[in-house]
Amino acid sequence: MARLKDRIAQGRGDAPADLVLRGGRVFDLITGAFLEGDVAICGDTIVGTCGAYEGKEVVDVTGLTLVPGFIDTHLHVESSLITPFEFDRCVTPRGITTAICDPHEIANVIGTAGIRYFQEASQHLLMDLRVQLSSCVPSTDMETAGARIEAEDLAPLMGHPSGIGLAEFMNYPGVIHRDPAALAKLRLFEGGHVDGHCPMLSGKDLNAYIAAGISTEHEATTAEEAREKLQKGIRVLIREGSVSKDLEALAEVLTETTAPYMCLCTDDRNPLDIGEHGHLDYMIRRLIEKGVPPLAAYRAASLSAAEAFGLKDRGVIAPGKRADIVALGSLEACDAQMVFAGGVRADAAAFAAREVIPVVGRGSVHAPKVSAREFRHGGNHVDTDVIGVIEGKIITDHLYVDIEIEDGDKRPDRTRDLARIAVIERHGKNGNIATGFVRGFGIEDGAIASTVCHDHHNIACVGMNYDDMAVAANRLSEIEGGFVVVQNGMVLAELALPVAGLMSLESFEVVRERLVALRTGARRLGVRLEEPFLQLAFLALPVIPRLKITDRGMVDVMKFEIIG
Repeated sequence: MARLKDRIAQGRGDAPADLVLRGGRVFDLITGAFLEGDVAICGDTIVGTCGAYEGKEVVDVTGLTLVPGFIDTHLHVESSLITPFEFDRCVTPRGITTAICDPHEIANVIGTAGIRYFQEASQHLLMDLRVQLSSCVPSTDMETAGARIEAEDLAPLMGHPSGIGLAEFMNYPGVIHRDPAALAKLRLFEGGHVDGHCPMLSGKDLNAYIAAGISTEHEATTAEEAREKLQKGIRVLIREGSVSKDLEALAEVLTETTAPYMCLCTDDRNPLDIGEHGHLDYMIRRLIEKGVPPLAAYRAASLSAAEAFGLKDRGVIAPGKRADIVALGSLEACDAQMVFAGGVRADAAAFAAREVIPVVGRGSVHAPKVSAREFRHGGNHVDTDVIGVIEGKIITDHLYVDIEIEDGDKRPDRTRDLARIAVIERHGKNGNIATGFVRGFGIEDGAIASTVCHDHHNIACVGMNYDDMAVAANRLSEIEGGFVVVQNGMVLAELALPVAGLMSLESFEVVRERLVALRTGARRLGVRLEEPFLQLAFLALPVIPRLKITDRGMVDVMKFEIIG
């Protein structure tokens, strides 16, 4: 931060400001007014508005509207499939100047070393990356992860400059039923910030969860659910990721009345979606299109987010606040023309000047080599539990379908859209392989597979052909993890993710191109989902209702138990 006396002198106009933005208008998120005059910046801090200033550097923003930098209140950088440095380069120019991340994806693979990597990386980015400490590694005891993190492991990580508090507490049954390990983590952060994660929780169970000290929640998927959570004092984060798309359902809840208690987040959004649609900028555009007042949308994107997470130094363009500023062509288009993060213009030169640290988590895939026979699925009766995919949601249906047993195997059936799904433990712990059925991919041939498999990140595979499923799974071991599409024994498309089996070493532009090829390859197999790989990843997360699968078997999430 700039020296105190310099900030005061430049704010008063007694000395030229380090930087002056001249000719634009400021959208004031407190009064809703448009303010005329220069914006003066000293170092990383706004020191003057609504006046005329001289500056060592003057940037002409004539005709543009200035708004505070956007704050993504919950995401996993790993799910962008790129490193924190490429994520910064990908989304900061769109106006995202603060991102609050939970590194539990990499933590599930390599433990606290993954969290420390993100903490160190945060010190070298243009954006302000805030690193929450992961609360549930693994998310439950119904899966095999690469690491386990308890309260005593989190304690040494506390106090880092990037920290805010405890990340999403996914094990909500552990909270409401007072599991000792869950309570130990909550006590460690008592009085501080704790993020929530409680899909479809309501009534007294929701009361108990919030009473544990949890203050934010991003899993509301209906307006009714969001309203109950707001009425019980928890701040609701509207989520629009690559798979879980809740904006359409929750837009009606966001008004100028509720905006102080609602925020925006992406949770999981990849470079393909960002390139084709956008990030938080897309959410703001779409909310306004759906009739949300611009003041409410922009408050949720910045000021309300800052207040919700205790970031008192940002969220408005005003003296004393961090110089996170987005210059827009129009509020409705949310089209960033210039972005300043901590007073630094987010351009190619600024990104090139960053110090990039070495990655961690190489060589993390230790899966057994599999053959077609491992994908058979036996049974004693035809009645079969089937995961029902709901496109645009990470919740699933729990279906029951009669599937005949032939030669000791229940076979996939393309005529009824019944595909084989399998999860293969890849951390070298036990070599578990679980199989089941899924409906909703539309796959007619071949196989797709991924090591992005929430949150344990084992290998997940969906297919109609067992031989192709084996080729796909084995190929992931060869490329250190990633995504792959296979047909007739041939790899049609792939994306290597050698950083813990989660992130690429390539630029976000290259990753975007390969995601296009993967989508094309998947469609060649008949897959009709817009984002099949991240949809697949969430089918293995046993804290999201209703039916999921891990390496230990099918999981009835409503009963919180393995059913086979």
